[in-house]
Amino acid sequence: MNFLMKSLLKSKLKAAGVPEADMDRFLDLIEKNPDFFKNLATKVQAKISGGMSQEDAVMAVLKEDQAALQGLIK
Repeated sequence: MNFLMKSLLKSKLKAAGVPEADMDRFLDLIEKNPDFFKNLATKVQAKISGGMSQEDAVMAVLKEDQAALQGLIK
């Protein structure tokens, strides 16, 4: 992940109130599994294009891929 993208994500996470340690852990997870997170983003975008709100789309996709995400976190 390039510096600009990492800085953007970090600022968004900070604005959301995510603690620094969790931010670094999350960014490391994205760097190690970029295809997985790209796939999540594509699924979210498809649901938004289908008329879902962004929040509902994110929650639906995370629920669908919950097992895979938990596997990455462990």
